[in-house]
Amino acid sequence: MHAIQITPEVLKRTIANRGGEWAFEIIDPSKTCHVIIDLQYGFMEKGAPLEVPMAREIVSNVNEISRTLRAAGGMIAYTRWTYRKDEPNVWSNWYHTGMEERSSKAIKDAFVPWSQNHALWQELDVAPEDVIVDKTRFSAFTPGTCDLKRLLEQRGIDTVIVSGTLTNSCCESTARDACQLNYKTIFVADATATFIDFEHNATLNSLSPAYADIMCTEKVCSVIALNQLALSIEQSLPST
Repeated sequence: MHAIQITPEVLKRTIANRGGEWAFEIIDPSKTCHVIIDLQYGFMEKGAPLEVPMAREIVSNVNEISRTLRAAGGMIAYTRWTYRKDEPNVWSNWYHTGMEERSSKAIKDAFVPWSQNHALWQELDVAPEDVIVDKTRFSAFTPGTCDLKRLLEQRGIDTVIVSGTLTNSCCESTARDACQLNYKTIFVADATATFIDFEHNATLNSLSPAYADIMCTEKVCSVIALNQLALSIEQSLPST
């Protein structure tokens, strides 16, 4: 697991901006989606093309959040990093300019639909009612490249909990866009993973003051449970 560290100056600014360490402790679990980013064989398996060893260590936390939210009536969505040869929105800047040819080909070959590397990691707690969406950009909210936003709108979702890999790429991009699309955004510090602690903590410190609440798994689950209890009590009270 990453050694998590929020710089004191950043935490102080976060508290000043938000009026406390967290802005989103009051949520409606039934309007909340746990978005699990790209926990696929191509990132998770030993020797995989884009292996992130630390990502294997977060699976139990990811599953704990999913089970807690699912039991409270929330939505679980898994994204899969995908390369499509016939994609209308070609990402030439990244595949053809931003990477050298050998690296580009390796990623394209690894993450085509139906390949082993494209599949979700076997240890994830995926239930039949969960949603699985493919995406062809870092952010799951890039228009025309992923169906996540439409599915969230159909369910009336107003809060997203972000976990998965890579912390400083697809997870961060998704969280930033979620904030700007007006979702309450929670970023799980011990359920996201990247290559080294420095990169992980750089994202946490960058997101904290403005883009997302940075919580650990225990805090996320307690927020879900307490809000579900409060809603249950409210619904059981006689109407006046």
